[in-house]
Amino acid sequence: MSRRERLPAKGRWRAVVLSVLLHTGIVAAAVYGWFSWKHRPPPPTTLAIAATVVDERTLKNLPAAPAPAPEPKPVEPAPEPEEQGPPKPDPAEVERKKEEERLAQEKLEQEKKEAEKKEQERLDAEKQAEKLDAEKKEAQKKEAEKQAAAKAAAEKAAAEKAAADKKAAEKKKADDAAAAKKAAEEKARLASEAELRARLAAEERGNALRNSDEAARWHASIVAKIERAWIKPGSARAGVTCIVSVSQVPGGEVTAVRVTSCSIDDAALRQSVENAVYGASPLPPPPDPALFERNLELTFAPQ
Repeated sequence: MSRRERLPAKGRWRAVVLSVLLHTGIVAAAVYGWFSWKHRPPPPTTLAIAATVVDERTLKNLPAAPAPAPEPKPVEPAPEPEEQGPPKPDPAEVERKKEEERLAQEKLEQEKKEAEKKEQERLDAEKQAEKLDAEKKEAQKKEAEKQAAAKAAAEKAAAEKAAADKKAAEKKKADDAAAAKKAAEEKARLASEAELRARLAAEERGNALRNSDEAARWHASIVAKIERAWIKPGSARAGVTCIVSVSQVPGGEVTAVRVTSCSIDDAALRQSVENAVYGASPLPPPPDPALFERNLELTFAPQ
């Protein structure tokens, strides 16, 4: 039993003990008073003594003195009434008090039993409540564990699904990337082949044009204009021949000149040829725009 449960029971026992002591004291006081009154000694009895006063002269045979006037006889006090003790207790009253005490004792015992019964009922109710509370907590614990397990399973399933989806997405992405790469490579291959075919066709056309009479006449007009702008150096000899690479833009503007070779190794001759090319800029346009070449290789052979 806990300390809180022991305190009310201890208080009730204390009340019962005090009540019993009080009633016992009352009964003891009543019995003591009755015995004191019963054995009290009787009051002393007052005796009346008759006496005659004798004069000293009479005792000495002397003439008697004149008799004094008689004194008044003292009045004896009336005897005090005997002190009466407490009345004897009435047997019926004693029985009545005993019955009351018995009833009071029975009432106390009944109250004690009822209190003990209520206390036991309260303890049983507390135990039942504790049992129900424990069962409720156990049920809540099991439910929480069940929910936690279900949540963990759902999270695991979701994680596995997410991993599978991610793996599938990565595979699809890799497959798409591979397909796109393959398609790009195929497209690049086709474009390269197309470009190669176009370049070959253009080269063929260019070769055809460059080998045509019109191209030859256009090249001859360019060389003629360069020869007109050429200032012959003193070291130049008759029958000299130089190969010249010329870069131009549409419109004939010369952007670069380089003498690749000459029949004689003469720096002044090389420089004079380059100056002549720049001096001939802009070069004559071709009769057919399709004949235009950005990079020309001319044979400079002045007469």
